[in-house]
Amino acid sequence: MHALISLLEQGTVPWRREWDPVSSGHHVNLRSGRRYRGVNPILLTLGMHQRGSQLPYWCGWGEARSLGLSPRQGSHAVMVLRPQRHQGQKRAGSAAASPADALDCGAGADERALPPELHAWVSYCPVPVFNAADLVGDALPALVQRRQARAQVARRSEPERLAGAEAVLASWPAAITHGGERACYLPACDRIVLPPRCAFHSAGAYYATWAHEVVHSSGHSSRLGRDLSGLPSSDSYAREELIAELGSVLIGDRLEIGSDLANHASYLSSWISQLRERPPLLLQVLSDARRAADLIAPEQPDSARAEPGHGESDPCRESR
Repeated sequence: MHALISLLEQGTVPWRREWDPVSSGHHVNLRSGRRYRGVNPILLTLGMHQRGSQLPYWCGWGEARSLGLSPRQGSHAVMVLRPQRHQGQKRAGSAAASPADALDCGAGADERALPPELHAWVSYCPVPVFNAADLVGDALPALVQRRQARAQVARRSEPERLAGAEAVLASWPAAITHGGERACYLPACDRIVLPPRCAFHSAGAYYATWAHEVVHSSGHSSRLGRDLSGLPSSDSYAREELIAELGSVLIGDRLEIGSDLANHASYLSSWISQLRERPPLLLQVLSDARRAADLIAPEQPDSARAEPGHGESDPCRESR
């Protein structure tokens, strides 16, 4: 949290990045090649920015040891969240779910499918992972080359990626109008307004900004029902902007368009003060961002199976 606030104080929005399918594409496990899901792409993008890395490859300490690798002296892990599903009898007066528990929006559906006396819930195990740039060992170059080669094989052309993004965003029910100089969402008429495409410095920036506004529209009363009534100078407005920022990061990762937004955040000071005063706010915002992304561009099944001899262990049970 302190590192994030420090970056924001410097005027840096560390989750924004253009899409590069090889050097900074999907965050994957160094050993198995499986993608990190849920809100973890945001946490890992922050981690990459903090260490100046261009390698989106990660593994836990136990995994690194099994590969003959070790963390570089003085390096620091990034914490990701691994869901742990539970099921048991309901208890009277049980405590409400924590902000982290709310990060999996599928828990409610699981609970409704159970007998009345049973209850399903999700807790999150924080798992430390190390970036490939923080690891040392003779096997590391070959492992990185293998991941880069597989990313190259799976690489889609830019026209293909942008066409896919267009299909997803254009199918969203909120109306869209092009014109003017600023992008915005108008809740009263459920309409997104974007500048003309030629006003953006790249196609990726256009689609990233579109995704940002679509996340705002997911909060409409007919969808997720977030509070969209805040005035531009209010904390609630800044909170909603942070949800849209982080939701567009998740969508940008899923659609492979990145999160290189055309506009610069003008509410950094409000984010900084809110995060300082209420640290749990970040988990709450991550929860809302994931719900929005799941509604707009649901995660697809992972087509990359663990490679022979490289199945993932359970890092929640690893001990250093």
